[in-house]
Amino acid sequence: MSWLPDDFVHPVSVPVPGTALHLRPIREADTSLDYPAVMGSRDRLWEIFGPAWAWPSETMTHEEDRVDLLRHEKEIAAHQSFNYALLDEEETAILGCVYIDPPERAGSDGEIAWWVVDDLVDSEAERALDALVPQWIAADWPFRQPRYLGRDISWQDWLALPRAA
Repeated sequence: MSWLPDDFVHPVSVPVPGTALHLRPIREADTSLDYPAVMGSRDRLWEIFGPAWAWPSETMTHEEDRVDLLRHEKEIAAHQSFNYALLDEEETAILGCVYIDPPERAGSDGEIAWWVVDDLVDSEAERALDALVPQWIAADWPFRQPRYLGRDISWQDWLALPRAA
C-alpha cells in the first residue's frame, strides 16, 4: 500500500501569501539555483538536518547536488517523497525548501520539514512560510497525522522514536 492515495495529485505551484514567493516541485534543472542556496546556508542547515539526514555535507559538490535533485525529481514523479523549492517570482533564486516525506518514525502518516536561506531567517518571508506550510498540508495533502520535524517535535525526540512499520 502506498503512503498516498492512488488518485492523489500533488500541487505544482503554491503561492506564499503576502510575498512574491512560491513553492514548486524541485527539478534537476534547478541545481544552479539550489547549490548556492544550500552551501550559502550550509552551517545552519547542518545544525538542523545533519544529525538526522547527514546533509548537507561540508564537501558537497555541484555534481552531487545535481544527482540529489535528480533523485528528488524522480521521487516526486513516483509520489515516493516531495521536495518543494521556495522560489522568487522570476525563479532566479531558490530561497529554501519544503520536504514532505513518508513517515520514517512511528506515529505519523507524513513528515514535513522546511528551511529558508540564511538571509531570510527571522524575515517576513520566513514567517509567511512558517504560517503557510501547516495550512497547506492540512488543506491539500491527505494526512491525518502529519508531523512537523523540528517544529512540533525536536529532531532529537524524533530520532528517539521507533522506526515506522
